[in-house]
Amino acid sequence: MTVTNVEKALASNRAAFHEYHISDKYEAGIALTGTEVKSVMAGRIQLKESYVAVRDGEAWLFNAHISPYSHGNRENHEPVRTRKLLLHRREIEKLADATAKQGMTLIATRVYMKNRHIKLEIGVARGKKLYDKRETEMRRTVDREARAQLKERQRT
Repeated sequence: MTVTNVEKALASNRAAFHEYHISDKYEAGIALTGTEVKSVMAGRIQLKESYVAVRDGEAWLFNAHISPYSHGNRENHEPVRTRKLLLHRREIEKLADATAKQGMTLIATRVYMKNRHIKLEIGVARGKKLYDKRETEMRRTVDREARAQLKERQRT
């Protein structure tokens, strides 16, 4: 029996790619409670305002909103709580180095399932300036128009 690395995307932070230049990406596990796991599996997680910080040698996820589980009881979780991330010591040191020395920001870019485990992708990012955002939007528009023209030529 072979083990396959099938990834199922549960949520992504599309705003992060608009606001930041993402240089490196890391994969981290998340310490979740039972009702949080059920909500995340249903796709009821929002990463738009979330970020990652290294405190006391541990990585933490802040401001990620996981909706309460609909069939949960009084033991249901708090929607916006600080969650611990599971990384290797060397990875945590690299992330702490990037934020302290290089002035980078740690952003949660997506949540996915890999081999029945919920994983978080962390992006080491630098904020875009307004002209960078305009340039990216312009490039996207030009590419979209070029694809439309190629499609139109292929029809005739």
